[in-house]
Amino acid sequence: MPSSCRSVPGRDIMKSSKPSSKSIGGSSNHKEHAPHQQQRHQQHGAARKGWLSAACLRFSLRDYGFCMGTLLLFCLGSLFFQLNGGPPQLLLDMRRYLGNSTFLDDHGPFSPKVLPFPSQVVYNRVGKCGSRTVVLLLRILSEKHGFNLVTSEIHNKTRLTKSEQMELIRNVSTAEQPYLFTRHVHFLNFSRFGAEQPVYINIIRDPVNRFLSNYFFRRFGDWRAEQNHMIRTPGMKEEERYLDINECILENYAECSNPRLFYIIPYFCGQHPKCREPGEWAFERAKQNVNENFLLVGILEELEDVLLLLERYLPHYFKDVLSIYKNPEHRKLGNLTVTVKKTIPSPEALQVLYQRMKYEYAFYHYVKDQFHLIKRKFGMKSHIKPVPKPEFLVPNPLETEEPMEDEESLDHNDEKWLEDIYMRR
Repeated sequence: MPSSCRSVPGRDIMKSSKPSSKSIGGSSNHKEHAPHQQQRHQQHGAARKGWLSAACLRFSLRDYGFCMGTLLLFCLGSLFFQLNGGPPQLLLDMRRYLGNSTFLDDHGPFSPKVLPFPSQVVYNRVGKCGSRTVVLLLRILSEKHGFNLVTSEIHNKTRLTKSEQMELIRNVSTAEQPYLFTRHVHFLNFSRFGAEQPVYINIIRDPVNRFLSNYFFRRFGDWRAEQNHMIRTPGMKEEERYLDINECILENYAECSNPRLFYIIPYFCGQHPKCREPGEWAFERAKQNVNENFLLVGILEELEDVLLLLERYLPHYFKDVLSIYKNPEHRKLGNLTVTVKKTIPSPEALQVLYQRMKYEYAFYHYVKDQFHLIKRKFGMKSHIKPVPKPEFLVPNPLETEEPMEDEESLDHNDEKWLEDIYMRR
């Protein structure tokens, strides 16, 4: 019993010892193969490290160039963003493509491109106030500076119906920016029809001088017509063509009376029917629009100062305009547009004109004072001697008949002639 009792544990010990002997035997084999395995691991590790280091070196140079290129593109994109007032169109297209479903939700509708300078300018030029000279300059400047000069084929319609106003405003507002639109047209309120109000500019002159220039230009034209023996306004009757200016004024002909003489103020008052009636309402409305909607209203008698101020206010449009204007070739072209055969009315006839044009003169002197104030702010001195305001006699009732519109159409052929000469240069 005791022997059997000892044998069982012995077998148990042997059984339990076999695994230990195997493990001991295995450890001896491991010791024999360990140096070879360690050597192989070292070789594999060295090869792996060498491959990784070479790969890292190769990829790091490429990645460095990629990062620098990306940084350069980012800087250029930021520059374009600041200069153009918005991100480049390519980035917008990519953003729409990558996230079209959420783009409008995240950012709302696209805002229009905003340029860092006035990009919508309207020159609703007043007839016989140097407009042909300025338009010729604008054609040269538009090619030089790359802005969009928008003109109109309509030259004899200054007052528009509501539908005509809407159509014109829609056509102008959708023009490629930056643009400068020019036409003989009374002031248009763009914001009234939901469009962005542009910046207005204009030039006026002494009302009597403007009237006399138009009176004789309709009859005899300018130096160009004189040299080429051209007949101005072929349909005009001979007795009307050679009508003495004093007789026209003193005998109260329609051409020399109101409302035909009430001409400058409606260009600033606007399209309201009362703007065509000589009176305080139109006069005050015109002054208000000058203060609120016109960047500059210049005086033709001081044209060089007008051009200098336009260059300072709107350099993207008028840079170098003064040097172009003073160019001898341009001066030669400008001299050909001077009206010929002008005569000065008698003092009595002039006094009658001053009386009939009292609102025109009040507006002219108001604009002139504002213009001189702007010049003083820019440190410019006026070299023109001040002309005393006319003393009016007993005021007569001012007529309010519908004015005729035929003098604006006279500029059409002249503009085409100037354009043809410029294109041949």
